[in-house]
Amino acid sequence: MSRPALALPPWLAHALRAQRGPVPWSAVVRGALAAGPLLLVAVLVDRPSIGVVAALGAMLAGTNDRPGSRRSSIKRLGVPALAGAGGLFLGAYLGEQAGAVLLTLALTGLGLVGGAVSAVGPVASGAGTQLLVAAAVGAGMPLPEPGWQRALFFFGGAVWLIVLRLVLPTPGALVNDLRDFRFDGERAAVASVYEAVAALLAAVGGEDAMARRAALTAALDHAQDALAGPRLRRYASSAAERRLRAQYAAALPLAEAATALAWSGDALPARAADGPRRLAVAVRTGEACGPLPAPSRSVPGLRALDDALLHAAEAFDRGGKKPSLKGSSGPIDLGAQQTARHGLHLRPVRAKALLRTVTGAGGREYGLRVALSFGASAAVAQALHHVHWYWLPATAVFLVKPDLGPLVSRVLCRAAGTVLGAVVFAGFAAVLPAPEGLVALVAVSGALIPIALRHFAAQTAVITVLVLSLVMVGGESQASWSRIGETLLACAIVLLVGHLPAPGQRGGNVRARLARATEAAHAYLAQVLSGADDRAARWALRREAYRTLAEARAAIDRASAELPTLARHTEGTDEVADTLERLVDTTTACAVHLDDTGRLTPQHTERLATLLDELVERRERAGLTSEYDRLSPGSSLNLSA
Repeated sequence: MSRPALALPPWLAHALRAQRGPVPWSAVVRGALAAGPLLLVAVLVDRPSIGVVAALGAMLAGTNDRPGSRRSSIKRLGVPALAGAGGLFLGAYLGEQAGAVLLTLALTGLGLVGGAVSAVGPVASGAGTQLLVAAAVGAGMPLPEPGWQRALFFFGGAVWLIVLRLVLPTPGALVNDLRDFRFDGERAAVASVYEAVAALLAAVGGEDAMARRAALTAALDHAQDALAGPRLRRYASSAAERRLRAQYAAALPLAEAATALAWSGDALPARAADGPRRLAVAVRTGEACGPLPAPSRSVPGLRALDDALLHAAEAFDRGGKKPSLKGSSGPIDLGAQQTARHGLHLRPVRAKALLRTVTGAGGREYGLRVALSFGASAAVAQALHHVHWYWLPATAVFLVKPDLGPLVSRVLCRAAGTVLGAVVFAGFAAVLPAPEGLVALVAVSGALIPIALRHFAAQTAVITVLVLSLVMVGGESQASWSRIGETLLACAIVLLVGHLPAPGQRGGNVRARLARATEAAHAYLAQVLSGADDRAARWALRREAYRTLAEARAAIDRASAELPTLARHTEGTDEVADTLERLVDTTTACAVHLDDTGRLTPQHTERLATLLDELVERRERAGLTSEYDRLSPGSSLNLSA
């Protein structure tokens, strides 16, 4: 008998795991045209220090240049760039005016703010990171320009990348005679939703059904973000945008019906997935969807799917014409038109909610650890160096960032990537002419960043080569070997701070996200059981429930891959997430059944009551306490709707 393969511990397995996918050629081209050309222009006009700052802004913006729509990229790249420019200005001022002790205290306080803000979401996390990295660079990198000029050119470098993102067409966007390529990211995102619906319908009754349902959630989240970017008008301003918003809204009842069918678990005929597949092709090509195969109407879920397909066909036929709410033919049509006209979010983000997140358990815990790591690194770096001490605190910021993976995984990848990058840079620096060869190395590294983002070690190696090239062009030589020692020192500091005992309960980020997911799940369930026929509100609440659950799942997965001393603080939270997932799926099935018959079956009510009791029990077992644990299935929610 062969021995079973030795399983790696989670913290080591995560460090060896890399994302897969096609090469993002558009991002590669943008990366090549961003930092390198900016540095080249500055060298040609004999202002290399300006080029270094501008290229740094473009490089940091490039780390946030992910697939998506052009409109959403403005926020995803622009907000962190603004924060970075502010950090650079503040760091330059502190570096010139404050002594070592006052500077360290100021950076520690800034780390507390930047870390706490990062708990809000991905864009806020990017903004907090750039704020702190740029502050360290501004305080520790001696440059001849005043602080306001450094901030201006830093932001200008990021704006240059944003301009490239808005102007350059995606390869293949014009192949199908689609005159307007501005919405190619939105078009791909909406098409992916229909493809995910088809994949879920094909998997119903099989082992992959729940994984396909999770993939549908991810596709809906991506499309929602792509279509909800910043705009000059409240409503869609062009026929192309109205068409895409209507197509996204038409996918919501399809996703609801597919989820209800997956909950029932009965395998479906192959033709059930043909309609969503044809709709996906129609979105990508801009052509008419044609007649759609109708599924049998034998059960409520299939009847809901047939109704949703009929509505989708009508919505696709309308194209980009402005919908009229007076001409709505039913609840689905009315709900889809309201969603397309008035936006995709039911409850807009309020300042009070953001403040609650920043000052909550997750924000406090992350902010404290960032502040300690950033402040300690700045103090040690200034004690070791009088100039060029920014590398150590900047490295600590990336290492303490939890959304890049578990702590030990980040440390291992950062150390390995820095060593590899320093060795590669030393080899190139020995043979390439300066500054021409270094400018070319910056351009090549910028092109490689979108590919290297798939693994933290590869990302670190590429960024190390790029940054070392920049600082050598700026006048600092022989920096590669010292950077290895400083990186290892930052790793030790972050490991120590990450395992220090802290006041309160650990795992604050996981607990905060689970509380948010629990609140969203109960709001969705209460709306369904209320009997209200407002489909737009129901779909928005369902989207919020699934989105917050996915965010909680991601945080739990990262926490479970920590060392056992840290992972034990979130034990049992995965069981809570499992129960929440089944509760939201069951709520969706109840909504579809109520639409069809107006009543719930005993199977539905018993399942809901069991899941609500199980949720309270598992939350107590995991040490999670909140007002949601006190919900009583009999008193707070009417299960006999």
